[in-house]
Amino acid sequence: MKKNNIRPLLNYLKPYRLLLYIAVLLTVVFVASSAALPYIAGMATTKITQNITHQQAIDFHYLTYIIIAMMVLGVTNVVAQYLANVCLTHVVQKATYDLRQAIDQKINRLPVAYFDLHQQGDLLSRVTNDVDMLSNGIQQSFISMISSILTIVFAVSMMFYLSWELALVALIMLPLSLFITKKMVKKSQPYFKGRQKALGQLNGFIQEQMNGFNVIKLYGQEQKVERQFAQINNQLTKQNFIASMLSGFMMPLMNLVAYSGYIAVTIFGGFICLSGKMLVGQLQAFLQYVWQVSQPLNQITQLSTVLQSAYAASIRIMELLDEQDEPQTQNIHYLPHHLKGNVSFNHVNFSYDKEQPIITDLSFEAKAGQTIAIVGPTGAGKTTIINLLLRFYDCDSGEICLDNNNIQHIQRHDLRRHFGMVLQDVWLYDDTIMNNIRFGNLEASDEQVIQAAKFANVDAFIRQLPQGYQTKISIESQHLSQGQMQLITIARAVLANPNIFILDEATSSVDTRLERLIQETMDKVMAQRTSFVIAHRLSTIRNADLILVMNKGTIMEQGTHDQLLAQNGFYANLYRSQFEQQDQQLAEIENLSMS
Repeated sequence: MKKNNIRPLLNYLKPYRLLLYIAVLLTVVFVASSAALPYIAGMATTKITQNITHQQAIDFHYLTYIIIAMMVLGVTNVVAQYLANVCLTHVVQKATYDLRQAIDQKINRLPVAYFDLHQQGDLLSRVTNDVDMLSNGIQQSFISMISSILTIVFAVSMMFYLSWELALVALIMLPLSLFITKKMVKKSQPYFKGRQKALGQLNGFIQEQMNGFNVIKLYGQEQKVERQFAQINNQLTKQNFIASMLSGFMMPLMNLVAYSGYIAVTIFGGFICLSGKMLVGQLQAFLQYVWQVSQPLNQITQLSTVLQSAYAASIRIMELLDEQDEPQTQNIHYLPHHLKGNVSFNHVNFSYDKEQPIITDLSFEAKAGQTIAIVGPTGAGKTTIINLLLRFYDCDSGEICLDNNNIQHIQRHDLRRHFGMVLQDVWLYDDTIMNNIRFGNLEASDEQVIQAAKFANVDAFIRQLPQGYQTKISIESQHLSQGQMQLITIARAVLANPNIFILDEATSSVDTRLERLIQETMDKVMAQRTSFVIAHRLSTIRNADLILVMNKGTIMEQGTHDQLLAQNGFYANLYRSQFEQQDQQLAEIENLSMS
């Protein structure tokens, strides 16, 4: 798709085109009635002028018909305008609803890599601010633009009907106005785009600061954050100021052109009336048509700010909708409902950046029911293995097999339904504990949810809460500890009843007591299941069937806990260093207690 092509967005109006056509038809009626009013009012002026000139009595019978005609046109004008706006509002709101639905579906089709590379705040700004900007732009400008264009067409037609010579004088302002509008729009459009981009950056920055508020306070970095915010805010203000200034400068120029045209028509019109080629009432109507031309031009100028903002927003929306979907699986193989759980990596290579390999020639096998622990320094590729196993990313070469099925031939949804996962970063959403656990299996009954909570050793705690399982929680819940929230996520995974279980440093941020409780729970969950455990605390993986020691994307050592200690290599040194740190901490606690 060509850059800045927003035509596909018009497809969201198509299902409601009948109402749109009705809105346009009503607008034609509204504009036609507006165009007829000056001419009919001019007929009254002409009649009164003739009566006075010929010293005749005022023809009130004639004027009564004129008044009735103007009243009918006035009512028609108001009703048509109101109904047109009602129809358009319905179309815009329905189309906006469909657009938001399409964006939500698009987000669910995007690969994980997209979210790794884009600020969440900027994405949120596209979904909310930009969609609202586009919706408001259509709502405010569609009828106004059509009525403005039709008003100009009707008014110009009536001007030529009344006097083609005077019409040519009046129309000098049209090309000049269009020239000014085109130049100013071209000049200001980059600043409207810059404003929407800066707004997205500001939203992203604010979200980051909200998430890390405690850390900012802890390290006293408020002034640094304020300076960064000021820089982004200054950029947004600058873009907004220039865009508004340039678009605002159009109005005085348009008024200057309009007044000049009006003066020229008044002068030449006076001479034409004196020559007898035009009646006084016709000149009055002509002057009103001049205003009916200049006012829509001014209205179009005023709408330029709204239109440019909507255009800039629509480009950002299309950029999101044009992103590549997660690649479709080719040569699809289907997995049975129950898997054995054999997993093998065969000469797997992978890199996020082609110039910096993350996984290099990785091969190992996890047999059904085994617990595989993955350890190593930061950046060794531990989490990347999980990302590849779940097909958040696909390997560059080699293959990953699940029960001898290459996972690249398995649809992602079919693959992931066999996995359960507990992460270090707990994710809960604003709802009850019952529904947070049920997220693992939306068809589960309340009793099944409670059984999963009991299995995860969290039932007793939940029942102590004021509303029990109906207690409302979220990730920001202050009355839940990190360990308690972690146990809720484990209950969620238990309810999903996966064939393969993944723990990504699930106990790294809890105390020793909760770590022991979580570990006991995990031992029950992992029994008879193939499990992958990423752990920093090596004490939690002593009973693993296989420990993979990773460094720089390759396996340095592998074996059981005892075998790796006997090798006296990297793992043994890492294990001993952790216990030396624990012994030092215990000694410090004892010294403090004695003092």
